[in-house]
Amino acid sequence: MSDYSIPDEAHYTQQDEWIRWDDDRAFVGITDYAQSQLGDIVFVELPAVGSTINKDEPYGVIESVKAVSDLYAPVTGEVVAINEELGDTPERINEDCYGDGWLLEIRASDEGEFDALLDAGAYEKYLAERDD
Repeated sequence: MSDYSIPDEAHYTQQDEWIRWDDDRAFVGITDYAQSQLGDIVFVELPAVGSTINKDEPYGVIESVKAVSDLYAPVTGEVVAINEELGDTPERINEDCYGDGWLLEIRASDEGEFDALLDAGAYEKYLAERDD
């Protein structure tokens, strides 16, 4: 599993999304593992700014040359920004999934949900156990 980047400063879900906190807001994206499994990403559909996303429920769609997949919320919160650049350049997700390829910025509403997220070590172990 060492072939995939798994930054320590983020937390992860079993749906292969990451979340990274910055004060009272959090940035959300898909993991290096997810983007590599999807292949070349060609389209992303994200929710409107001001909408609410709910933990473990779909909030958008990501399409690649291989598949179309739902995006699942790592925590419940209000969408305060989306990465507008992805409309014209969705390949940024493949190039820099933890940086310029972020998807959403949210204001989380239930700090108790953070406890269910995986740290980098737990996510790496999860990937190793499900390695296909």
